Amino acid sequence: MRENARVPAPFPGVDAAKPPPRPRTWPDPTRLARPIGGPKRRVEGLVALGLGTQGDLLAALPFRFEDLRRVRPIAEAVLAGEAEATVVGRVGSVTERPTRRRGLRIVQTRLSDDTGSVTLTWFNQRHLTRTLVPGTRIAARGALKVGTRGAEMTVRSHEILGGPDEDPAAAGGLVPVYHASARVSTGVLRGLVDEALADVGDRLPDPLPVELRVRHRLPLRRDAITAGHRPRRLGEQRTARRRLAYEELLLLQLALLLHRDAVDTQGGAAALGPPGPLSARFRDGLPFALTGAQERALAAIDRDLDRERPMQRLLEGDVGSGKTVVAFAALVRAVEHGGQAALMAPTEVLALQHLRGAERLLEPLGIEIAYLSGDVPERERRARRARIAAGHPLVAIGTHALLHTAFPRLEVLVVDEQHRFGVAQRARLSAGDGPVPHVLHMTATPIPRSLALTAFGDLDLTIIDELPPGRQPIRTSVVPEAKRADGYAWIVEQVRAGRQAYVVCPLVEENPDVEARAAEEEAARLAAGPLTAVRVACAHGQQPAAERQRVMAAFAAGEIDVLVATTVIEVGVDVPNATVMVVEDADRFGLAQLHQLRGRVGRGDGQSYCLLYASAEPTPEGERRLDALVRHTSGFELAEIDLAMRGEGRLLGEAQSGASDLRYARLDTDRRLLERAREDAARLVREGPDDIVRAAAEERFGELIQALRRA
Repeated sequence: MRENARVPAPFPGVDAAKPPPRPRTWPDPTRLARPIGGPKRRVEGLVALGLGTQGDLLAALPFRFEDLRRVRPIAEAVLAGEAEATVVGRVGSVTERPTRRRGLRIVQTRLSDDTGSVTLTWFNQRHLTRTLVPGTRIAARGALKVGTRGAEMTVRSHEILGGPDEDPAAAGGLVPVYHASARVSTGVLRGLVDEALADVGDRLPDPLPVELRVRHRLPLRRDAITAGHRPRRLGEQRTARRRLAYEELLLLQLALLLHRDAVDTQGGAAALGPPGPLSARFRDGLPFALTGAQERALAAIDRDLDRERPMQRLLEGDVGSGKTVVAFAALVRAVEHGGQAALMAPTEVLALQHLRGAERLLEPLGIEIAYLSGDVPERERRARRARIAAGHPLVAIGTHALLHTAFPRLEVLVVDEQHRFGVAQRARLSAGDGPVPHVLHMTATPIPRSLALTAFGDLDLTIIDELPPGRQPIRTSVVPEAKRADGYAWIVEQVRAGRQAYVVCPLVEENPDVEARAAEEEAARLAAGPLTAVRVACAHGQQPAAERQRVMAAFAAGEIDVLVATTVIEVGVDVPNATVMVVEDADRFGLAQLHQLRGRVGRGDGQSYCLLYASAEPTPEGERRLDALVRHTSGFELAEIDLAMRGEGRLLGEAQSGASDLRYARLDTDRRLLERAREDAARLVREGPDDIVRAAAEERFGELIQALRRA
């Protein structure tokens, strides 16, 4: 398609058919990379905000706009009685005073114009006593009411106007507000952005192929950037963000798929052929029938293992959906082929759980199991590593210690519960000497498909979305403090009925020693008090491994009725007779972690329960998490809620919430856009992307590409 092919104009007055002023090239570094000048303090403040160049300025869109188009004189706004109003005037003296509520302070001033005045109130914004100088002209928006003390406004937002004659309705009345700091105000940023738009706005390179812009009715990048900063109406800003979000997601998906295509082309893995007699014996020996979702997952994995291109697949499923059996089937395939397999877990508790499962399901088939972890005696560890180094067909199970073991014939590697890590960390896990293994990543923490396609976009995705028949939904409730004693009495009744219970102690971030002491103290308190009639024990991560394993084994054997623990039991604990989960200070835990803890019960045929005790002063976010857990049993639904609440976090690092690597796209709202970008990126890879879009993907997500290449 020609570069000047006609594209429907998404912005009124903008000729989207007009080609860029320069030929389609990438990038134009001379001006975009130009450092921002000015006073040293301001330059340092800009760098701290990540705004070192003009290109950085243009990429950082406002996070909101003040709509000052309906400014009214103060007297008219008061008479109109509208719930929200925007008024302009000069501030009087500014005062600050405390309230009866601890930690809450009020800042107030009187705003006046030629028609009247109104008292403005801000909560917990003490800095305004320094920045609001009497006589300053501002525009304020908020809830307006008239009481015994006259007109009052609780200010939702305000804008300091630059001069005595500045029109708040200028530029369409949409005033951009940027993420600012004490050294760089949003007003300064507005001026710098105006300069950058004038200097390089028409020279912005556009990575999107014209065919994609035409198909999706997207504006040129230069017009989207301009509208994103200086829209004439809010609809333009939304259209601009959508265009930039699509571009960002397309480049991300293209980077991931190009990397995967390069890996597939290199090959290097062993083609294991179709399942043989050993796999059939494994299937026949299972004490249960596989679900339809498990069968589909096995079929996809079998196809992967029959190729020389190394498998890179994410097996995702809710708690108790049967992912481990599917993983074991993949391990059997490697041994059946005469090779070696390994299953790596992040904790000893989970590794031991897998070891017990392998002893039950794999050893009867004559498959050798080599367990490696820190608690294995050194002499035994050396002997097992020698067997592995000699190339004997076997299945190795352990923690990250497996990474330091030489596998001459490793054909299948299963990495369990690595959902906490980003692409760079996950890439290091599968790195090693020898042949390229087929790698299956597992997670029992359901991930929204939008996040999975992004953070795990270099992997094929398989979802097990069925639970085994007979599993009952876990009844979850938030227990008020006044009924705590009743809750303990009910636990005793459950124990007397032959059941067992967990009590998880409060989370103390980054302080395992304090968590351990809290768990021991809580176990002692319960054993001497409300649970004195039952057998209570304690397990936490600071215990010697042998002691912790002894306690866990005794609980699994029914020799302990109530296990008081830290989050060491979050994964890898499978006791079907345990039907009660109690979580103390539950609002302090993340939603995914709460769902994992709840998944420790409900693993048998009996009805199970999860009791959530909130802390003394739960935050609104904590209360929302508890409410979501009570209302939803599906981990996939909870994952979507969690994504909306926390944000997607960094895709390349270890941070799992908060600020994202993505500038424009939001995975909780742009799911359809992501699916479209994924399809378009796959088509570009099949047809061969041009140098422009390929270079843009490298520039924008080069860090991710390099992290994957290092693997």
